[in-house]
Amino acid sequence: MKRGFTLIEVVVGAAIFLIVALAAYSAYSSVFQLANSNQSRILAVGLADEQFEILRNMPYSNIGEVNGIPAGTIPQTQTLTRGGISFTVTTVIRNVDLPFDGIMGSTTNNDLKPADNKLAQITVSCDSCKGFQPISVTGYIAPKNVEANSTNGSLKVQVFNANGDPVQGASVHVVDTATSTPIIVDDTTANDGILQVIDVPPGVTAYSVSAMKSGYSTDQTYSPSGGNPSPLKPYVTVAAQQLSQVSLSIDKLSSLNFNSVSPTCQSVGNFHFNMVGGKQIGVSVPKYSQSLVTNSIGALGLNSMEWDSYSVTTNDSSYYLAGVNPLNPISLSPNSTQGVQLIVVPKSANAILVTVKDSSTHLPISNATVRLSGGPSSYDKTLITGQGYLNQVDWSLGSGQDSFVNPSRYWNDDGNVDTATSSGNILLKKVSGSYKPSGWLESSTFDTGTSSNFYSLSWLPGSQPIPAGASSTLFQFATSPSSTPSTWNYLGPDGTSGSYYNSPNSTISTANNGNEYARYKLFLSTLSTSVTPSVSNVSFTFTSGCTPPGQVIFSGLSAGSYQLNISKSGYTSYSGTIPVNSGWGEQQIQLGP
Repeated sequence: MKRGFTLIEVVVGAAIFLIVALAAYSAYSSVFQLANSNQSRILAVGLADEQFEILRNMPYSNIGEVNGIPAGTIPQTQTLTRGGISFTVTTVIRNVDLPFDGIMGSTTNNDLKPADNKLAQITVSCDSCKGFQPISVTGYIAPKNVEANSTNGSLKVQVFNANGDPVQGASVHVVDTATSTPIIVDDTTANDGILQVIDVPPGVTAYSVSAMKSGYSTDQTYSPSGGNPSPLKPYVTVAAQQLSQVSLSIDKLSSLNFNSVSPTCQSVGNFHFNMVGGKQIGVSVPKYSQSLVTNSIGALGLNSMEWDSYSVTTNDSSYYLAGVNPLNPISLSPNSTQGVQLIVVPKSANAILVTVKDSSTHLPISNATVRLSGGPSSYDKTLITGQGYLNQVDWSLGSGQDSFVNPSRYWNDDGNVDTATSSGNILLKKVSGSYKPSGWLESSTFDTGTSSNFYSLSWLPGSQPIPAGASSTLFQFATSPSSTPSTWNYLGPDGTSGSYYNSPNSTISTANNGNEYARYKLFLSTLSTSVTPSVSNVSFTFTSGCTPPGQVIFSGLSAGSYQLNISKSGYTSYSGTIPVNSGWGEQQIQLGP
């Protein structure tokens, strides 16, 4: 009986055949690629040798780049084909000042004919060749005759980083802007960060010089024209038989990530602001100055930023800048990513942002007392740096609001308070000519944005009618990690439900710390039904992830002159007069120990 192959045997056999075939094909392909790679490399080496021999056999005066230094007939870049493969040939030729007869610019042995030899470098590359590494050939070419005294000069370009260390391999671009036929030099710095260009034709403020490197910032000289009439680094002057030097500074690029938020960490989109760098390219001409705007969710990422100190100011039609974290100016180091939080508040007339720093460390000082007073309207307000605040000044629209959205509403009351008769005031209700003996009001829920610590509870006025009694105005304070707890636990200054805050500017118990949401409860009472206590302003201070450090903002100001007083235990106090002009401004104050 004849027996054929089973299906499993056929599949296994086919798989084995496929594995062997693929291995053979892979080996063949590798050998073929290696052969092609070797062929292109052999052709490239031959091409480099060929081009160098062409240079050696040229008249010495012709050995140079077209429009370069030294000038000559050689194109800097050309495309040549060998063996059906296209190669890019880059030729760099430089004069070399050898030390045997002195060095131009030397104080002891100045060489007046510095172009002793020419250094030629030929690089052959192939973009279409897979895995191809460029081939370079470098050598000196000497003149046959004795060199003559030169009427030209030399240019030394030094490139260093933010630490003052030399930058090797930086691309330097030199252009003679004073001649109708431009001289162009493109070369790279050596290990010492220096590029020397020998035998340069003289010219007064004639040479534009720039330096760059992949992933780095750029630096350059500037023309004394346009918006920069007095550049700090003008175009370079090269004098006959003199060495001219220029220093340029570049370093790795960095990133700035901005977020515009409210003091309670809510994103504020489309916030407009200006940012100016500390580096200057001319008298009062910053190197960086831009008008910027965050996106719809309050974010803005800036890549390819140069290391610098940047300051931001507000430029928005709806919001003022209430704080910057980190403080102005924002220090950006090379090769780093810096997050910046812009805390913004709605516009209200004129505003002044006061920033308090330690004079030694320049770090923000928290818990400093800042008082602004005076002005046309006899303004007087005291704030604490590093503390945000929330307040309510009107309750006239009544109860029923859970979250503090409408600033004129609240959560609940016992029916014995009156918020409508006198707008902006909470009173005891009056019935038949007599005030209710007591009543309470519970606020809506305030959201501080993140987990917060709470500091002081305040209200106005500071005193009540004497007939009402010593404890006619009492408060308790409650916090929660959730906006909808099963119950709000109202506490007093000792952290229990049995105590009450009975005077403005009371310190809030630490038992309330570590929570995001807060409420207050007001208790009014009177010993005489003919008078009522009143409350016109309730506020509390806190710190959270969106509280600007060492900063406070005073808004709603009239333009004019104000008195600024700042104090902090352990520091000298500050007292001075500051102007408040139209719009927004910042005042930075440093306190010493």
